[in-house]
Amino acid sequence: MWSWDYALEILPQLLQVLPITIGATLLGFAAACLLGLPLALARRSRYKAVSVLANAWMEFIRSTPLLVQLFVLFYALPLYGISFSPFVTGIIGLGLHYSAYLSEVFRSGIEAVPAGQWEAAKALNFGRRHSWTNIILPQAIPPIIPVMGNYLITMFKETPVLSAITLVELLQTAKAIGSGSFRYLEAFTMVGLLFLLLSYPSSLLVSRLEKKFQIK
Repeated sequence: MWSWDYALEILPQLLQVLPITIGATLLGFAAACLLGLPLALARRSRYKAVSVLANAWMEFIRSTPLLVQLFVLFYALPLYGISFSPFVTGIIGLGLHYSAYLSEVFRSGIEAVPAGQWEAAKALNFGRRHSWTNIILPQAIPPIIPVMGNYLITMFKETPVLSAITLVELLQTAKAIGSGSFRYLEAFTMVGLLFLLLSYPSSLLVSRLEKKFQIK
């Protein structure tokens, strides 16, 4: 039976690890952005070898589950002398996995820039780097911000999978509480409510951004 008293009793324990879940999401998203943009640019490279390698890497990441990638990072790499803490591994795993998806988002934004803008940059005698930083990217990124926001929300809801590599986040804490008291209903329900309370306002913000940038 549901007990409000017990639910409120365990809430502080869940709130205590909430920053870990939020931190892993935000840092993983930052890593995905930092990796996704160069990956998108590499796919557009004039050098065929670079383009092919970037495309092959992206397809490999997108074709394998996040859980498998996390297991490789956390359990297989230490066999070769490379090891990270669960938190850092979670950030790396989320960043690598979602960089493949965000690279497609960046690519769509870049390809949406009118061809005339490239011609204008060439007419102004801009170098390749200045063309990207001063003309192309400032026009390509704002319209894709809502889509990036959707991926941020998705990443936040994916963080429970990090419990598989022993990261003590919300879900792992709820499991520990349930195993100690044999009361799983309140623990998992409170976790669901916390995810809802954070995800729903974020989805409203993304909707506002979609209207602002007229994404259809």
